[in-house]
Amino acid sequence: MASAQMHVGVQGIGTSKMELQFLTRHGVTHMDAQVDGNDAETLARHRQEAADEGVSLEMIHYDPARSITLAQDPQRDRDIEEYCKVIEAVGQAGLRGINYNFCVLSHQRTPNTPGRGGSSYSTFDMAEYDNETLSEAGTVSRDESFDRAGYFLERVIPVAEANNVQLASHLDDPPAPVLRGVERWNWPVFDGLKRFSELVDSPNHGFNFCCGVASEGLEDPGRELYDIIRYFGERKKIFNIHYRNIRGGLHKFQEVWPDEGDLDMYEIARVLRDVEYPYMLMPDHAPGHPDDQAPEGVSGRVRHAWAFQFGYIIAMIQAVNKGSN
Repeated sequence: MASAQMHVGVQGIGTSKMELQFLTRHGVTHMDAQVDGNDAETLARHRQEAADEGVSLEMIHYDPARSITLAQDPQRDRDIEEYCKVIEAVGQAGLRGINYNFCVLSHQRTPNTPGRGGSSYSTFDMAEYDNETLSEAGTVSRDESFDRAGYFLERVIPVAEANNVQLASHLDDPPAPVLRGVERWNWPVFDGLKRFSELVDSPNHGFNFCCGVASEGLEDPGRELYDIIRYFGERKKIFNIHYRNIRGGLHKFQEVWPDEGDLDMYEIARVLRDVEYPYMLMPDHAPGHPDDQAPEGVSGRVRHAWAFQFGYIIAMIQAVNKGSN
């Protein structure tokens, strides 16, 4: 079996010399950058800044406007036109793609819980969650969420195809039947992702697949997750991986260090190797610590947790490659 072509990556960090050297001294040479503009010239400048330090800027993160996720016409169409312009700029700058979130209801959590070494874990516990108060989105059915996503994708994917740009959708975080009046499109997890992946038929339409978020909607993530990854990996619908672990599952979980959760991270890497996944594995929602502060003048954050996770990812890729020989 051939060695895996996947590699360690990062997001949420800028292209200053300090940030880029933080990456390269930890073995990271691919990134989704935090940038200060979405025009082609600005994106090309950031790409060159990264390249000068030996890092390949592959993607940016750019979410649809709230008018799009909330179906607020006629502003929705104007904002979709703006989104298409960014897709064109990404293609002109020579980037591979865009990671985005299509969230009718944004990221939801309850208070953090303590972790090892003074760190804190992002946590969700339905027993402590106010699930009675509606959000700004009001009551939204799962079918309506898919209709809104389809409306968006039908208009932006042809532009992505024309500009050779991948659009990678993150999963709604966390998956659950209903949160604050909104039925999550990605619950049940496999059915939701399958339906979303089939809204348009295009090789440019896929996922920024978060192992943690997918697991948050499963009853037994340590058993169920791997076949889900295999299904979408075999169909080349995974354009980026958030390689992280959780403890728990549906309705109650903590986002923990990769070596202490319920997921078998080696098995995830092995499945990705077997489906010939060729892109980034990156940290996401790493445990926090008070020492994680952005230096003055730096757009992103240099996080202590990432240094540990970079090494963990690199070692895991090496391990599954050795196992394939």
